[in-house]
Amino acid sequence: MIRLLVILLGCVTFASAQNNIDLKKDILAPRAKKVPKKLEIHGDVRVDNYFWMNQREDPEVIAYLNAENEYNDKMTAHTKKFQEDLFQEMKARIKEDDESVPYKLNGYWYITRFEKGYDYPVYSRKKESLDAQEEILFNVNEMAKPFEYYSLGGLNVSPDNKLVAFGTDTVSRRQYTIRVKNLETGEIYDENIENTTGGSTWANDNKSLYYAKKDPQTLRSYQIFKHILGTDPKEDQLVYEEEDETFNTYVYKSKSREYIIIGSHSTLTTEYRFLDADTPEKEFKLFQPRTRGMEYSISHFNGDFYIVTNKDGATNFKLMKTPVDKTGMENWVDVIPHRKDYLLEDIDIFKDYLVVSERNNGLNKIRIIRWDEKEDYYIPFDNETYTAFTAINPDFDTEYLRYNYNSLTTPTSVVEFNMKTREKEVLKEQEVLGGKFDKDNYASERIWATATDGTKIPVSLVYRKGMKMDGSSPLLQYAYGSYGSTIDPYFSSVRLSLLDRGFIYAIAHIRGGEYLGREWYEDGKLFTKKNTFTDFIDVSEYLIQEKYTSPEHLYAMGGSAGGLLMGAVVNLAPQLYNGVIAAVPFVDVVTTMLDDSIPLTTGEYDEWGNPNNKEYYDYMKSYSPYDNVKAQDYPNMLVTTGLHDSQVQYWEPAKWIAKLREVKTDNNVLLLHTNMDAGHGGASGRFEALKEVAEEYAFLLDLEGINQ
Repeated sequence: MIRLLVILLGCVTFASAQNNIDLKKDILAPRAKKVPKKLEIHGDVRVDNYFWMNQREDPEVIAYLNAENEYNDKMTAHTKKFQEDLFQEMKARIKEDDESVPYKLNGYWYITRFEKGYDYPVYSRKKESLDAQEEILFNVNEMAKPFEYYSLGGLNVSPDNKLVAFGTDTVSRRQYTIRVKNLETGEIYDENIENTTGGSTWANDNKSLYYAKKDPQTLRSYQIFKHILGTDPKEDQLVYEEEDETFNTYVYKSKSREYIIIGSHSTLTTEYRFLDADTPEKEFKLFQPRTRGMEYSISHFNGDFYIVTNKDGATNFKLMKTPVDKTGMENWVDVIPHRKDYLLEDIDIFKDYLVVSERNNGLNKIRIIRWDEKEDYYIPFDNETYTAFTAINPDFDTEYLRYNYNSLTTPTSVVEFNMKTREKEVLKEQEVLGGKFDKDNYASERIWATATDGTKIPVSLVYRKGMKMDGSSPLLQYAYGSYGSTIDPYFSSVRLSLLDRGFIYAIAHIRGGEYLGREWYEDGKLFTKKNTFTDFIDVSEYLIQEKYTSPEHLYAMGGSAGGLLMGAVVNLAPQLYNGVIAAVPFVDVVTTMLDDSIPLTTGEYDEWGNPNNKEYYDYMKSYSPYDNVKAQDYPNMLVTTGLHDSQVQYWEPAKWIAKLREVKTDNNVLLLHTNMDAGHGGASGRFEALKEVAEEYAFLLDLEGINQ
């Protein structure tokens, strides 16, 4: 009887799927109008039929995006209940009334907590003791009520603990307005500082506030201003302007609280200026003039600046130091020399200890060194698919280090480590609610695929134990592969909705990130960018070869620059994938990099190249997803974007979809979903964002015939 029931249920599922296919045939996809526009440079002409979509306020553009959204809704109507079920399932795993581990700064314990049923955090503090009365700094749920999108950031308490500066963005263009709240009276001063990054830094006089302003067109942060509390922001003093359009600038205070520091950075080069925080009336001093290709960052301790830098060909960076009064690089001396097999990523300075964050063979390492050199050791970690990094450590005079730890099978924990006794205490481990999660039910591993050029590509995998590796399992392969940004193997309670339905999840640590050191990044940018794409494809072929999955069950996903990866991959090897999700994809590389009015363009010449140079133009054009769409079969695809995206403009995916519809030769699903209220990061609320994940997961599961 049970066997018969299973067969009948199978028939119902198949019939339902067949009905869905039949219904979809009657739904007509939008067809965008074609308005040919010639784009000519270096004697080469490209014709862009959809260039007209580059007009955010054009009613025809809005109408097209709405038409695509309506088509997406109709094509996925049969999954709407499943999406809601997935959303509720993922939400049920999250502890709604949760709070952060408190940290102490300047006499106060600071806490971020969430209340049941609410999307946004409540920021609070307690004076000296955790038993003291709670003081609410901000209840973001109340502040966000009038807005479809709301982001509060850059919280910065004055040295006397009486004021807090904060930034708000209600559009999702990452253009923040800074305001100041009096923590004694609750009054928010009527001094709106507009078009900023949201962050700010107090001088020690408790009235001078430094902040970075953005170019209103390109959104490049290019000016540092000083605001005096109680004055009109229009009268703020410009203290530094970054004139090189390939650089951004920012301002912060050293952990020692003795210096205000202005940084300027491009992809390959950095430069700093510094000022005694007690003398805001004085001018900033140049630390070390920029030298193209030389990167450095600075931390202050005990009369010296400590410098993490790639000076002298230190590809994987080294640590140097120099006296406060002699900051030119001719005075820098080695503290930790360069090592070929260790990437030095960051440092944390304490009164008695130097903490060094490193990476070796792809794995995070946390090294503890006493300043008196009596101890030098690594915190031990016990597997190959973990992520560990130092957490918030604002207290200088302490022997306790806080770090975060998680793995593909282990929820995130905040650990307090005694650097003197080497004892550790887990202060908090992420709770996975719902009563169904047991980390012993899951397995993780790290494997190595061989790329076409012989390079070994590491891949981190997680799945439920007991799965048959016979090629029948669905597998979602994720990667990013740009800017030296490393996607470490991390735990996700949301991902369980895939794993528990039989999916394998794979993170491909492809070139373009820094998983295997700085050279790993250098070998996936500029004229070696194609390594990123071929690495991903080679990993896919290896996963198929080793029977983790098959082309009928393999799915790929990436966002932003990872969306560029998806666009390149489906042009090069569409036959390997049953489905692809490209989130806010950077797919119109050539046109975007030729338009220096677009946010991020000029600052990224060192990542992609400057196509005003013919060699870079030709190379970019050879892989740019939009320029290389051709008449061939493509996988089922879901593409997402945001109308107000400040990093990848909405028209890139919109044009890409229109061109794909025009030339592709298959009948596979092609969907575009534009969030008309959000930008690059999607929805702003913690639960609203889950709805977007539920949509993506339902797309994948539906392709596998899984609907519950």
